Amino acid sequence: MSDIYIPGIRSRLNSDQIVQDLMQVERIPRDRVVDNVDRLAGQRAYWTDLGSRMRDLRGAATSLYAFQNPFNERIVNSSDNAILTGTATRNALEQNRTFIVKQIASADRFLSQPLEESYRVPEGTYTYTVGRDEISFNFRGGTLREFTDALNRRGQDKLQASLIAVRSGTRSLLIESRVTGAENQLGFSNDALTLGREIGMAEPAYDTRHAVDADISVNAGNRSTIPINPGIVTGANLVLRFETLTSVRSNADWQAPQPPPGPSIPSPGSVSYGGIVIENEPSQVDLPPWNPPQPPSRVDNMSLITLNFSDGTSVMLPAIRDSNSFNPNQFNLEAVPAGKLIVSIDINNNNTHRDVSIRNIEVYDPEVMGGLRPLNAVSRAQDAIILMEGIEIQRSTNLIDDIIPGLTLNLRSASERPVNIEVIPDREAVKDSIITLVGYYNRLMAEINILTARNIASTGLTTEPDLRIIDELTYLTSEERQEYRNRLGVFQSDSTLNQLRNMLQRTASSPYPTSMERDLALLSQIGIGTDVLRGNATSGYDPSRFRGYLQINERELDNAIETKLPAIRELFGFDSDGDLLADTGVAFNLDSLIRPYVETGGIISLKTGTIDSRVSQEQRRIENMDRQLASREADLRMQYARMEAAFAQMERMSQSFDNFNQQFNNNR
Repeated sequence: MSDIYIPGIRSRLNSDQIVQDLMQVERIPRDRVVDNVDRLAGQRAYWTDLGSRMRDLRGAATSLYAFQNPFNERIVNSSDNAILTGTATRNALEQNRTFIVKQIASADRFLSQPLEESYRVPEGTYTYTVGRDEISFNFRGGTLREFTDALNRRGQDKLQASLIAVRSGTRSLLIESRVTGAENQLGFSNDALTLGREIGMAEPAYDTRHAVDADISVNAGNRSTIPINPGIVTGANLVLRFETLTSVRSNADWQAPQPPPGPSIPSPGSVSYGGIVIENEPSQVDLPPWNPPQPPSRVDNMSLITLNFSDGTSVMLPAIRDSNSFNPNQFNLEAVPAGKLIVSIDINNNNTHRDVSIRNIEVYDPEVMGGLRPLNAVSRAQDAIILMEGIEIQRSTNLIDDIIPGLTLNLRSASERPVNIEVIPDREAVKDSIITLVGYYNRLMAEINILTARNIASTGLTTEPDLRIIDELTYLTSEERQEYRNRLGVFQSDSTLNQLRNMLQRTASSPYPTSMERDLALLSQIGIGTDVLRGNATSGYDPSRFRGYLQINERELDNAIETKLPAIRELFGFDSDGDLLADTGVAFNLDSLIRPYVETGGIISLKTGTIDSRVSQEQRRIENMDRQLASREADLRMQYARMEAAFAQMERMSQSFDNFNQQFNNNR
């Protein structure tokens, strides 16, 4: 049975290998199309990467002249960061100010006496106030931890409680306001008042708060008296608080008096006779020439409020400050001898150009709130007080942003030491943006140089790529070097890239108009160019200098940024026609140059779209060729299968003849 042939199972002529060899030859055109598809896919990836490089450069260029350019960024330098720091917006002006932080704003923080861990807070309605805000909740009774959690859930961003282990085995309850400022005192009412007394957080005290019902305005040159009835007895801890508003007039508001009309002269009369009337000649009075008075000399005096006592003495309060809205003023009466009776407040407005309004006058003891005096006050609610070049400023927070436009002060600690605050341009941000632009420019230029590199002719008909272009790029990783070797010279005949390279070089080397055009019109004048480091390099021929890469002389760049910052801004983006929009400059021209390449429907999109179309065509060709090859392979296998079957039949016939001859010979 060994001579039995089954097609597809056993082949005596090795027809499977013959078919595979024949099909390998048949697949050569198809393999060429597949290689072309792979080549097109690689080219598409190269164009995509090139577009990404262009977008990076365009973004860096836009950031140097658009609205959010770094030339408008401001930083704040403080001579003592432990006392005062600041931040500035782009609208802040360059300036130098001196401050003294007399007092930082703080919030009320009250601590109870040590309590046993088993202490239970009774059931009740607990109400706390922070300034004018009220936090109230019902508590069903429980441990200190449960009470603390309940208070924190309802305190939101106004009130906070915590437990502190002051002594081992005990816990002290700390209740603190989270809002600073003298107006945001922490108060207790309902069962919170009872609990505060019970746990030793506060003790009963007489509330000395006395409000004066007065809301008056005193025009320039006038005075007014506010009576206080009943009078207020001064004490060691009393504070006088009121709100003031000032309205400053300009010299143009002053109206000069009109000239006097002169004496009144009666009618001279007349005589009539026979219908004829003769008028007497009118009397004449010679008036002296009118000389209008000069505007009064300007008087600016902010010390205009006086406290009057029952014994006839008085005390002048410190100066108030100008404000076009009502601002709080607070004065400690500790300098006033205790026991005196305040009977009135005088406002003597001897200013010539300033009207003053005063309201919400009250005298109170800050240690007492709602009939309670805290026993263990960790801190008390108070306003921040600073002096800006001699002007006292009071705010309820340590973040003050309404003194100087664009500048926010952050008060950290009180000190009598003056602190200098300097608002300057963020030169490091400018430098970083310029370096980023140069970096993206060089990466794009390197990409173009590699893709358009021309081969160097060698012996015979072969050529070798110019690997020096890659070796010059010392910042490349080994993987990037290998990838760039594959890209070398792929688009060497592409006119689009060669033209782009020339325009990039022209843009980086051309002069531009600036307000300091004689001193600054070129990138090379701020230490950026294709050969600005020649003095630091070895002599000799260096082909990399002719490939369009930009170098940075950091010392020259730092000096230019320090001394010519406005002109550098104009070098990258300048408004030459006065429409408030940049229309020239290095960054503007780079943006304008690259925009047609990377915008929707731009050159990069057209390139990749063309490649996609060609790939689609080649894919259809491959599909057609696959069908043809499959049909061809089936025909070959059928033909060889028939040949194998015919050969097997011939073998069987030959074997039959041999058997017949052998039998015939045996019979003979």
